[in-house]
Amino acid sequence: MNADASMKRPGGRSARVRAAVHGAAVELVGEVGADQVTLPAVAERAGVNSSTLYRRWGTLAALLADVAQHRGDASAPPLVGDLRTDLENQAVWTLTELSRPGGIAFFRAEVAPDVDERREGLRECLRRVSERFQPVLDTARERGGTPPPPSLEQVLDRIVAPLYFRVVFSIPGTDEAYVRELVAGLIGEPSVEP
Repeated sequence: MNADASMKRPGGRSARVRAAVHGAAVELVGEVGADQVTLPAVAERAGVNSSTLYRRWGTLAALLADVAQHRGDASAPPLVGDLRTDLENQAVWTLTELSRPGGIAFFRAEVAPDVDERREGLRECLRRVSERFQPVLDTARERGGTPPPPSLEQVLDRIVAPLYFRVVFSIPGTDEAYVRELVAGLIGEPSVEP
């Protein structure tokens, strides 16, 4: 085996360690809450040495922010080609991700207390949310129709921001029916119960 081949390990040990550590962090946050989780506890659950976590992430906040960046984006619902349905599906998925055990803790970790980290975390969160909703709007624009679809900024202001706000502050009634009301209010159509 040549030296170049031995140096490359795509999806090798590093990926397995990251997956084990992410899984352990999600489990522990769901079980005991983010404020009770420590890097050594995550390392023990993942079956790795805690020095690995300190070397790779440094702090629990950095680990949780990394989990937030990689958590579940692949499982977002596919587009069906109908503006209302696609907006509702993406918004419900967003609500589900934030509401599942530890979901909001991962968001909070992303917007860390350190100002520079917070800005970076917010930019990353905004990038991911935008990438989730922009294809919905692009598809609707390609199909044409009246009225034209809303802008991404309108979706962020009138659907995404209220969802994050209501989950962060545990406001009752933040459910799928609420999501449908937000979407209906944005696109100017009456809400339809499933």
